[in-house]
Amino acid sequence: MKMKPHHTVLPVLAAISFCHLLNDMIQSLIPAIYPLLKDAFSLNFTQIGLITLAFQLTASLLQPVVGLYTDRSPKPYSLAAGMGMTLCGLILLATVESYIMLLFAAAMVGTGSSIFHPESSRVARMASGGKHGFAQSFFQVGGNTGSALGPLLAAFIVLPHGRHSILWFSLAALLAILILSMVGRWYKQHLPAHNKPPITADAVEKALSSRTVATAITILIILVFSKMFYLSSITSYYTFYLMHTFNLPVKDAQLYLFMFLAASAIGTFAGGPIGDRFGRKYVIWGSILGVLPFTLALPYANLLWTGILSVLIGLILSSAFSAILVYAHELVPGKIGAISGLFFGLAFGMAGLGAAVLGILADHTSIGFVYHICSYLPAIGLLTYFLPHTGHK
Repeated sequence: MKMKPHHTVLPVLAAISFCHLLNDMIQSLIPAIYPLLKDAFSLNFTQIGLITLAFQLTASLLQPVVGLYTDRSPKPYSLAAGMGMTLCGLILLATVESYIMLLFAAAMVGTGSSIFHPESSRVARMASGGKHGFAQSFFQVGGNTGSALGPLLAAFIVLPHGRHSILWFSLAALLAILILSMVGRWYKQHLPAHNKPPITADAVEKALSSRTVATAITILIILVFSKMFYLSSITSYYTFYLMHTFNLPVKDAQLYLFMFLAASAIGTFAGGPIGDRFGRKYVIWGSILGVLPFTLALPYANLLWTGILSVLIGLILSSAFSAILVYAHELVPGKIGAISGLFFGLAFGMAGLGAAVLGILADHTSIGFVYHICSYLPAIGLLTYFLPHTGHK
């Protein structure tokens, strides 16, 4: 895998995307087995939300710190080390017998994620050959595909055979550790060529004032809040909504969740190349604000249209994140790890906070009311109007 200037290194992108698939497949087991954990530990919705919060907070709070540190001192083999932390959390998740240890297991998986994402995002940019949107989408589609596979595998493996069957997924973590060790070797060999900030990013920095950059980053953070809060309502509570509203069995509800997550994977892959071709801002506009009519209709739909609308929502809304991330990279050149850590961390943190808040709201009202409230969140996409043009397609 010798690197040529301005050429995309597809084997490296494929390897890091596949490991992202394995990483997020493991992580998505946590919400996928919530019905099983709810019965086994006699949990309420608030306690379920706290499990998500334990996972997301360790991921969100540590990621910017990891990114800042690795910007100054890159650690090529930290990718494999992060996956080792995920493996430890996975084993605990399958074997613990107390709620406190369940929270600790979720936190361990979150810690592994916080190490994996900033550095793997840097590797994706290193291997992009200048096609930054495509590279980030390629990388992220692996994660979205893994997130879609998690509930499906949980429905056919974990739910029928019990919590201890989660241990089978440790084989996936071991495979990821092996591949990431090889990626780390490539990363170490090619790191010197990527220590200089890109010229195009310098041009953006000179063109935009620090106040404009700060305002744009703030708007992007708010947009991530809107996106992730809504997605949290789906990933954490969609199965409960379907079971409560349409009396679906758990297995059928998991299949609906899989369809949503599969659509999200497709949307993620589309967002980056479209942003490369037409501009990141247009993708952000269309993704977040464009999904509003469908989220408003969802709480009033029957089962058939609930499935259709959820697929459309996943397809459209998921295309925003790679565009947001690359747009932020262009605003703050030379800080790939810090910016990646910040936005991946925000994504996890907002999802965790959303799960906790929406769980409390569901306990005090109803799961249906949660979806009525969340349906208005994409209207925040109107703030995209105030983002500056970076001059990049």
